[in-house]
Amino acid sequence: MPDPTRFDGDRDRVALVIPGMGYTPARPLLHFARAVLLHHGWTVQELWWQVPDGLSRWPAGERIAWVERQVNEAVDAEGGACRLLVGKSLGTLAAGVAADRRIAAVWLTPLLTDEFVAGALRRAEASTLLVGGTADGWWDAGIAASSGHEVLEVPAADHALELPDDVAGSVDVLRQVVARLDRFVR
Repeated sequence: MPDPTRFDGDRDRVALVIPGMGYTPARPLLHFARAVLLHHGWTVQELWWQVPDGLSRWPAGERIAWVERQVNEAVDAEGGACRLLVGKSLGTLAAGVAADRRIAAVWLTPLLTDEFVAGALRRAEASTLLVGGTADGWWDAGIAASSGHEVLEVPAADHALELPDDVAGSVDVLRQVVARLDRFVR
């Protein structure tokens, strides 16, 4: 069961922050996404989940259903005020929720090589920002470019949007992602 944490701003504009498999809302990309949203007056709800043992070995449909159930419960709890999803990696399996509910989204390191995610992005009509790195095996530049959504592609960044063996460069990547998120949210 998700353990949402709320940070209050404008209660009519709620953003839901969705973690990855082992990437919690306390990690840099999601922490600073929350900070940007709060700066712009959003109420932020963070989803903190306990990933079931062996989830990565579950059939794809069951993994997707598990993520969608967590996200749908959190969105429903906001009574129609949830207007933005910000998800990382595993959390991007909620792309179908965003598409079906016409909720804007920011997908950090989306699982673009997963056909379900790619298909959901093709269906999505609400404003969407895709952020990924060229050294991430889940990132597909062609799918991102053809999605019709805003894209920030970071050369040489991995699935954590970090540059291997370049701490200062990784901080610069984080700064670039935060700046783009700021423009998107504004």
